[in-house]
Amino acid sequence: MPLKRIIIIVFLFSLLAGCTLVEGTAKHLRPLSPQTIAKLKAIGSSPSEAMLIRIFKEESVLELWKRRADGTYKLFKTYDICRWSGVLGPKFKEGDKQAPEGFYTVTPGRMNPNSSYYLSFDTGFPNKFDRAHGRTGSNLMIHGDCSSAGCYAMTDEQIAEIYALARDSFRGGQKSFQLQLYPFRLTPKNLARYRKSEHIEFWKNLKIGYDAFELSKKMPQWDICEGKYIFNAVGSGSLDAFGKCPKDSTMPQLMARVKAKQISDMVEFEKIVAELEKKEAEAILLAEKKAQQRAQAMKRSAAINEAINQQTAGISAAIEGFFGNLFGINSVDNTKPANIDAPIPAPRINR
Repeated sequence: MPLKRIIIIVFLFSLLAGCTLVEGTAKHLRPLSPQTIAKLKAIGSSPSEAMLIRIFKEESVLELWKRRADGTYKLFKTYDICRWSGVLGPKFKEGDKQAPEGFYTVTPGRMNPNSSYYLSFDTGFPNKFDRAHGRTGSNLMIHGDCSSAGCYAMTDEQIAEIYALARDSFRGGQKSFQLQLYPFRLTPKNLARYRKSEHIEFWKNLKIGYDAFELSKKMPQWDICEGKYIFNAVGSGSLDAFGKCPKDSTMPQLMARVKAKQISDMVEFEKIVAELEKKEAEAILLAEKKAQQRAQAMKRSAAINEAINQQTAGISAAIEGFFGNLFGINSVDNTKPANIDAPIPAPRINR
């Protein structure tokens, strides 16, 4: 075989080997599908534009938003979360198997192409808020493989697309993307349902950032002061976690709208709470009434049974007395007639 032909064959085999390598091990390099790119274009965005993720535990969904030319974000796709760990509420300490809640930042360095769970990226827990409150934990991820112990788990197909969207956003110049991790959609109705939770004030604090995004569809800037989250504040990124919060905002008009919404939502919240408490009180009264009715019914049933037992005992005694008299059975030994087996004395003879 000519040397030139051998070289060509070896070259072709090397290309095939390279394709196999990309397909088998370079999952993080797989390009977005033409369908995904077309859908991005349809919402006025592109693979290189910035992105943002919101997660809602109770609804078990991950929303991926993409920025458009005007700077606002548009919902690109909603993914069903395969599994998340723990219960509603934030993460407190290493090993509690709680998926975190709050605002987090994902940088290129947090992306893990060699994950044991297909592909993954670190949520950034603990953030400034968590550290300020002494919360601990590590390796809190969003990953594939549909299994979770403190993480948010997706299917491999889902995480492949999410990972590729993040990768292309970084390539387009986005230095980080924001994760907004919520227990549920922070509406007055949902907050009213969980008003008795120990986390209610924390969730109300998150709602400020939630409302800022809902009203503007722009990514809110966040920081920590006075031990709580603050959004779009002057000096964000350099605030003392327990220092006094600044009064000025970088987006005063938006934050004025947020404040108005907070007041309006609080009125609705109180109204819903009043209705829920009324229904709960009515349910308690109804349950007590049913319990009383059951107790009375049981008491009547016991009285009837007692009367029946007494009547039955009286009838039994009457029948026993009747047959006792009939057959000469005395009350001392009711198994046989009195003296029935005694010998009959012989007639006395006078001599």
